Amino acid sequence: MEPLAEDTARPWAEPGIYRVAPGVYRIPLPLPNDGLRAVNVYAITDGTSLVMIDSGWALDEAREQLRAALAAIGAELGDISQFLVTHVHRDHYTQAVALRREFGNKIALGEHEEASLKITANPQGTPITAQIRLLWQAGADPVVDELRKMFGDQPAESDTTLWEDPDQWLTEGRFTVLPERELDVVHTPGHTAGHVVFDDGAAGLMFTGDHVLPHITPSIGFQPAETEMPLRDFLGSLRLVRGMPDRRMLPAHGPVSESVHQRVDELLAHHEQRLATTADTVVAGATTAYEAAQRLGWTRRERRLAELDPFNQMLAVSETKAHLDLLVYQGKLAATEADGVLRYRLP
Repeated sequence: MEPLAEDTARPWAEPGIYRVAPGVYRIPLPLPNDGLRAVNVYAITDGTSLVMIDSGWALDEAREQLRAALAAIGAELGDISQFLVTHVHRDHYTQAVALRREFGNKIALGEHEEASLKITANPQGTPITAQIRLLWQAGADPVVDELRKMFGDQPAESDTTLWEDPDQWLTEGRFTVLPERELDVVHTPGHTAGHVVFDDGAAGLMFTGDHVLPHITPSIGFQPAETEMPLRDFLGSLRLVRGMPDRRMLPAHGPVSESVHQRVDELLAHHEQRLATTADTVVAGATTAYEAAQRLGWTRRERRLAELDPFNQMLAVSETKAHLDLLVYQGKLAATEADGVLRYRLP
């Protein structure tokens, strides 16, 4: 295997190693049964030292593809000095933990991910407790029933083994990754409470993780530790990044793009439209987030909620609730709670 030039004509998820910029390489790694198909991890090297942005899912196939890709630049898995992880979702974090056990690599993660990581690592917990509570508030009991068939109510003890603490909790500010290379750590909550992006101002690059993606809108607030208003946080983080100098976008899913700003503008416009469409469902008679989600279209194909699998129904209802809660915050809707269910109406 040899490093390839980054080429938008090539499918972005095709295995290999792609030269993005001097000393920066994109490595797509496989995901199991996942609609996203792959996750991009990035190698940053000066020819002597090696740092990774994100790590991939702890899978044998992903480990082998990462090993082969690094070999193309004369490096080995044990040469990775540190993993800088954008957020604590499985496809970004768990392979770093698995490799640390074998090679002693260091891991750094945003400090605001600590609460979610501790909940996930608890062997007495269940995988989606926070999401179940949210679905109850949304009046989505049918989705809860289907999820319980998938996940059950028992603790997932084997599922907790790769959720160890990082070696360092990242705070905002300048971070030295190589002797002659620094990145700015920028806290961008929304997708998760502790998501960070890494800004390489000198090279004109931004490693955007799942905060800014080229083809899809990231899920909002999918994490074990609940946050009050994840969509407000996400939109605020988008505006924060929009106020920074524009960069080439190096996302976790999808191809490298030339402008972070262009995609941020598209995401902001999308959510403005989605807020208006969600408000219209209440005008038309929806009273809960579940009812509103049933009236909305999902994915680019505008599929109905019932056409989605239970996991994606959960994400859809959660996103709808996030939009409704923001509309209440903005004073455009009102909400009351009865029997644990939030009901929305015009103010």
